[in-house]
Amino acid sequence: MKQRLIVMNGQRIVQGEQDGQWQNEKVEKANGVKPGVYNLYLSSQADKTKTYAGIILHTDKSHVYQQVGKSFVVHHYADFKKVPTVGQTKSISYDEQGKAVAVDAESVKLSQGLSR
Repeated sequence: MKQRLIVMNGQRIVQGEQDGQWQNEKVEKANGVKPGVYNLYLSSQADKTKTYAGIILHTDKSHVYQQVGKSFVVHHYADFKKVPTVGQTKSISYDEQGKAVAVDAESVKLSQGLSR
């Protein structure tokens, strides 16, 4: 089933396509996600050998959707020990066991410039 996220007027509206029509499934606070239409169904599956930095757009019972640049990446919900909050900018990588590790993207940028 296709899903999209519409953010406007401080609200996040999750919609699913049924019989060619978009139906509202859930309405929540935007939590810092910028206004726009996000086609979640165009998300690519996360490659566990890469690191993804971007804002968390949406979470549901089985997936975590993240915007990385102009594209979308979907992570499995079960891979997270603690699922990131919608609206946070996170850098997500995977450990040797295939579990997701999410850290604040800002702390990664700041720590890269320090050397001793």
